[in-house]
Amino acid sequence: MSFFERNRQGISSRGLDASRLPPGQYLTDRFPVLHVGEIPDYQPGQWSLDIFGLVDQPFTLTLDELKALPSVSLTFDIHCVTKWSKFDTTWQGVRVKDLLALAGVQSDATHVMEHAEFGYTTNVPLADITTDEALVAYAFEGEEITAEHGGPVRIVIPHLYFWKSA
Repeated sequence: MSFFERNRQGISSRGLDASRLPPGQYLTDRFPVLHVGEIPDYQPGQWSLDIFGLVDQPFTLTLDELKALPSVSLTFDIHCVTKWSKFDTTWQGVRVKDLLALAGVQSDATHVMEHAEFGYTTNVPLADITTDEALVAYAFEGEEITAEHGGPVRIVIPHLYFWKSA
């Protein structure tokens, strides 16, 4: 396969279900790097996850504390708004809904605001980010998530395009 495959017959000839590829998307076996600004250089002890806002018990976790929580490994397709898709990706992490349960989401909360480096934010409805598949992921394909792919940790919401997976 070339870097991107859009030919649905070519996808089907590889034994893949071409209907998994949304209209207008290109299939890739690679993981394209599209990054805003410089790629951050995080040292292991610098990263933290802050859960705050309309919650009863705000808290902060280090990377080691996050990894110590019960986790899952899930395989699903990812789709980027920049028109690429990658099938059968495997991620490991903690379900967002489990983290929010620890914080006690207040009844008037409707969305989660994700914050990432360089001031990037994106809002996601609670209904989307509390599915069983939505993760705060720290591993991709059995390896730590690299900084160029949003690591050391990124939220992954497979049923939404990847720009909501900050």
